[in-house]
Amino acid sequence: MIPPFVACMVLVAMLSYLGLHVIAREVIFVDLSLAQMAALGGLSALLIHVEADSTWAYVFAMLATAVGALLFALTRTSPRERRRVPQEAFIGIVYVVASAAAVLVANKVPGGGEAIEKTLTGSILWVTFKPTIIKLTAAYAALGVFQYFLRHRFLTIS
Repeated sequence: MIPPFVACMVLVAMLSYLGLHVIAREVIFVDLSLAQMAALGGLSALLIHVEADSTWAYVFAMLATAVGALLFALTRTSPRERRRVPQEAFIGIVYVVASAAAVLVANKVPGGGEAIEKTLTGSILWVTFKPTIIKLTAAYAALGVFQYFLRHRFLTIS
């Protein structure tokens, strides 16, 4: 039970800090939408026959998440500007489209049903130090360094 505990501590260390920014920006459901984008990216990797838990599958998931974050950043306006579609509605639309696309991609992937089940249920109890926690820690360390150097800009817009 040590690896799941360590994984939870790594997740809490970064996600609690990022969660404060999400709440400050009032885009509460952005995490769900970005998680669906990550799932779509991971399933898309399987579509081109990338191994499920490989580094390339993580890269695909991260790229899909980055595309989602870029979409949200580009569609964000200041509170003074008027917009026809609120940011939360756009986040919901991206969530639904990513969910539907993930199901469609899983339909085309051999073993897609198992991949969807694994994506939806998670597997925190079965993580191991190699490779999952090491990859998670490396990704969050890189994100933490990025966040540290740009923290003043992030705090300004939050």
